[in-house]
Amino acid sequence: MNWLNRLQPWLQSLDRFAARHPHQLTGAVLVLLGGFAVTAFGLAPLVPNPADLPRHSVVEALPALSLADQLDALAEHRLSLRRSDQTRASDTAETLLSRLGAFDPEVANFLRRDGTARQLLSGRAGKRVEVDVDDAGKVLRLVARFPATSSEVAGSHFNRLVLERNTAQAWEARMELGRFEAQTRLASGTIESSLFAATDAAGLPDRVASQLADMFAAEIDFHRDLRRGDRFTLVFESLTADGEPVNWGEGRVLAAEFVNGGRTHQALWFKDTATGKGSFYDFQGKNKRRAFLASPLEFSRVTSGFAMRFHPIHQTWRQHLGTDYGAPTGTPVRSVGDGVVEFAGWQNGFGNVVHLRHAGERTTVYAHLSKIDVRKGQRVEQSQRIGAVGATGWATGPHLHFEFRVNGRHVDPRTIAKASDNVPLPTTAKAAFDATAQGARTQLAVAGTLGMGVTGSD
Repeated sequence: MNWLNRLQPWLQSLDRFAARHPHQLTGAVLVLLGGFAVTAFGLAPLVPNPADLPRHSVVEALPALSLADQLDALAEHRLSLRRSDQTRASDTAETLLSRLGAFDPEVANFLRRDGTARQLLSGRAGKRVEVDVDDAGKVLRLVARFPATSSEVAGSHFNRLVLERNTAQAWEARMELGRFEAQTRLASGTIESSLFAATDAAGLPDRVASQLADMFAAEIDFHRDLRRGDRFTLVFESLTADGEPVNWGEGRVLAAEFVNGGRTHQALWFKDTATGKGSFYDFQGKNKRRAFLASPLEFSRVTSGFAMRFHPIHQTWRQHLGTDYGAPTGTPVRSVGDGVVEFAGWQNGFGNVVHLRHAGERTTVYAHLSKIDVRKGQRVEQSQRIGAVGATGWATGPHLHFEFRVNGRHVDPRTIAKASDNVPLPTTAKAAFDATAQGARTQLAVAGTLGMGVTGSD
């Protein structure tokens, strides 16, 4: 403490000097710092140049294994191969494993007797199977992925069936629930003969192709209006299961452009966060969803329009009061608009028929069905499946007879969709919509430069 007492008067003197002569004190500090800098530069040349430091090479001979030892080590190494395929309706445990390059009677027996493992070959075909086998064809591990059956998670999750050995080296099977992951992808194509032929050539899943048709169904009659050379570009979600693309998920089209007969049509998917509802809009915010679709089938051909025709059964000229769509038996038939089932059953020459009542005294009729999927009094939404194409009643072949009536009077169905009203975009969602539209324009511009096919956008 004595040295602190002696230092205190000196510090007080320094404080008084700094108060009276601040500039002199600052100059003294700079001079002192400059001295340190000169010292540093003076010492720098004393540091040796790394290039002048001595270097030493150390050479050590490593013993090489004899040829026999190398062959023994190679023989002990076990290769594993991974292959994948899809199950088929005709598959047995042996045929599936054989197609995957596995020859393992033990696993084949396990697939037949274990309750969980049997799900691989039961139910619908098309399950994606991935198997790891050794160089002798013995199965090391098997994983299958297929759609989840629970309605609560069907759109967001998939089933994962895993077969592997436990700690006791016995085979066991377990079922897991995996979550889909979405990847944004770009695609483009050109019409040569039909829409679905073009989407197949571009490598697009059927579900994406159907959405593409739905987006522009109110503006383009895909049965009549398509022209050779028409082209499309689109941005869509591709669902993956554990990183593997699957075609049985509900991937959504995010944006699309369709050039039909020289006229450009654009649309994008937008979901209003306030209401939780989504729909397709053009880039100006006009809803693509109209009160009625242009067709009750996703894709087919018109075999008889709303006009006079020679009736194939009655052999007389009669006014055809609807539109006939030729399609294979079992083709899904959808409601063209929201409504209530007024009649569902057998009716004279219509055979199996469904009548839907819509707002504004409007009614639609779907006849000659092979199957009816709705009941009287049931409320249905636009695009909901109501039955399947057939040839019941007075029909010479499988087709759908479709009618549109307003106040009981028959109207040409082709004119209804274009004349029906759009559902407007909420004004509160305009800013968010504009931002989404700007991003969609950029992605579609990129998709248009990629040529025909599908690619990732990342």
